[in-house]
Amino acid sequence: QVQLVESGGGLVQAGDSLRLSCAASGSTFSTYRMAWFRQAPGKEREFVAGITWSGSSTRYVDSVKGRFTISRDNAKNTVNLQINSLKPEDTAVYYCAAARSNAPLIPTFRISYSYWGQGTQVTVSS
Repeated sequence: QVQLVESGGGLVQAGDSLRLSCAASGSTFSTYRMAWFRQAPGKEREFVAGITWSGSSTRYVDSVKGRFTISRDNAKNTVNLQINSLKPEDTAVYYCAAARSNAPLIPTFRISYSYWGQGTQVTVSS
């Protein structure tokens, strides 16, 4: 099993940047595929970005391409989400998710991830 703890959220203005971090513990981090999801008020949780166990492949939802960058450091057991040019519609609780897999695939379905953090709030004011 792996435990996930997110950090880095906050209240920012449109156009600002944030860097979210997810610290993992409890298992061999490098064997896990990682992802970030987000859930806005009244909406379903949606996939935002994912990265394979090695970091060689990434995947993004179309709405964040060019603004979000996911990365991981297997030596530090962390996965990060750099968010640039924030928009009010990016306001949501952001969740880190993990799945034990060495496959070169990055699914976008919630059911594909077994472990979740508690979330970190990102609020973007216009």
